[in-house]
Amino acid sequence: MGALLDRVDSPEDLKKLDAKELPALCAEMRTFMLDTVLQTGGHLATNLGSVELTTALHYVFDFPQDRLVMDVGHQAYAHKMLTGRKSRMATLRQEGGLSGFTNKDESPHDLYTTGHAGTALSTALGLACGEEIQKSGRRVVAVIGDAGIGAGMAFEALNMAGEVKRDLLVVLNDNRMSISPSNGALVHYFTKLRTSPSYRKWKRDMAGALEKFLGEGAKEAAEHAHHTIRYAVEPGGRVEGHIGGHIFEEMGFNYFGPVDGHDVGALVRELSELRDVKGPRLLHVVTEKGHGYEPALADPVKFHGVKPNLKKPTPAPAPDVKVAPAAPPQPSWTKAFADALCDLAAEDPRVVAVTAAMSDGTGLNQFAARFPDRFFDVGICEQHAVGLSSGLATAGLLPVAAIYSTFLQRGYDQVFHEVTLQGRKVIFALDRAGIVGQDGVSHTGAFDIAYLRTLPGIVLLAPKDAPELREMLRFAATAPGVFALRYPRDEVPPAIRGGKTAPVEMGKAEVLLEGPDAGIVAYGATVYPAWCAAKALERQGIRATVVNARFVKPIDVELLVRLHRSLPFLVTVEDHAVQGGFGSAVLEALSAAGESPRVRVLGIPDAYQDHAERDRLLARHGYDADGIAEAVRTMARGPVGAPPPRPR
Repeated sequence: MGALLDRVDSPEDLKKLDAKELPALCAEMRTFMLDTVLQTGGHLATNLGSVELTTALHYVFDFPQDRLVMDVGHQAYAHKMLTGRKSRMATLRQEGGLSGFTNKDESPHDLYTTGHAGTALSTALGLACGEEIQKSGRRVVAVIGDAGIGAGMAFEALNMAGEVKRDLLVVLNDNRMSISPSNGALVHYFTKLRTSPSYRKWKRDMAGALEKFLGEGAKEAAEHAHHTIRYAVEPGGRVEGHIGGHIFEEMGFNYFGPVDGHDVGALVRELSELRDVKGPRLLHVVTEKGHGYEPALADPVKFHGVKPNLKKPTPAPAPDVKVAPAAPPQPSWTKAFADALCDLAAEDPRVVAVTAAMSDGTGLNQFAARFPDRFFDVGICEQHAVGLSSGLATAGLLPVAAIYSTFLQRGYDQVFHEVTLQGRKVIFALDRAGIVGQDGVSHTGAFDIAYLRTLPGIVLLAPKDAPELREMLRFAATAPGVFALRYPRDEVPPAIRGGKTAPVEMGKAEVLLEGPDAGIVAYGATVYPAWCAAKALERQGIRATVVNARFVKPIDVELLVRLHRSLPFLVTVEDHAVQGGFGSAVLEALSAAGESPRVRVLGIPDAYQDHAERDRLLARHGYDADGIAEAVRTMARGPVGAPPPRPR
């Protein structure tokens, strides 16, 4: 590690160092972080950029006695290293190891288990209000990025904080990036702040000069005159090439900065001075995403999140799935969606694409390059993304809103109020649906079927492979209704039956294989492992019917009833929470048809999912190919002492 880093395992150890030693410590931390994350994978560039800031915060404040809330939590690696978890950094994002975000179960220094942006200011303000009521004397600090502070929830918190005047320090970590470069009017505003002389120095000099001119003791008059001159010079508060922290001061905050976020000495001085200042204040810190590592500085988007430097064996293809021996790796679902959407947009000029700061993650950077005038990145504002989509639809366009499943939860009210209630034609492309692997609990897309299928007028569908994704997207573009198309964070599986895809019909499933002994009804990404399970069962003398459900809403009731009446039992499979998901929809449909369901439901159990490789989690929950086969065998055996179920 390093001579200094070896001595630091806690904030108490950190405080024993002389402030002059902190730059060397930060350099050692950055080297250790690079060595670790390039092996484990994880959020690299943003963590490299926040080493000095994190070190200074722990050097000045007394966490966890004081309160620290980190927005998103993906910049917490230095924080973990300084709070007793340095020796476990090699387990980062691995099963049973450290989370890639702050995690309340790992350390008392982590107040929240996080992963979503724009939330820290609300929770920190709640803490500040609570600590004041209890007269605890605890200081509260929130760290938020320039992209996260543009979220609607963050602005709601700023609005209240300026009104209630609680003691709260907001540290704005301004690196000009979310995952991709930040956009919006606030970005241009922060650029003006960064490139102007220090507002704090200007404000002090102006107030001091006015106080001297007006006489001793005339501080209130000096402050009033200072504001009068500042606003009279120019509406934007601009004075000789300077723009102050106008927007934050108008919202009731005292603004300080900008400060070089890689000068740990300057950060310690600023934070020490602000630590016991009363009321809401904002410290503007300017950092570089990827600081100290040239490849990350040159391409911070690529190095925002890096894959682990671990070789993973390629699984063998399923029986009867024709894959050439030298076939290249399958593309990701994200790439398959991006290709299909670009082709659709080339044919239909009404198609526009909307995302919420995830142009790279959703594959829409490809769309943006080809159709820049038809692409909208709203920043970390999912509510606005959905509302904007509704407006685009009202104007006669065909918006495709590509949003991670877990993040569309943030825009749920808008899906209800602005889209389905109004009957506006919007297609939601839900990337990262189901188990997400190492991104863990806050990013698992386990709930979209449940939270969407209750809304009238919405159509829920999921493809089994890339050709079907393309056909479903075309179908959604032409059929009436609001559509939500879900797919996982994974490679597209090999095409079943040579890639032949039956035409997509509203609410109609596809029978892939017929057998008299069992029925496996799978949805979306689970169709391929269901097919594999059926082929394995066939070699053991159990012939199963395999159904590609295609739709959850409307569901193919006619086929389900026919299969239920002709087969001993059904097993449903989904990459989603079992509560309220696809299996629940099957049970509801059979019950409404007067059936007494003989159904086993496989999916994600009623618990939040820790980080681990996606394949491991599928196996753990019993809906990989082996788990599906075992469920069928168990159902075929029936209860102990009872004969196997027979069709009626």
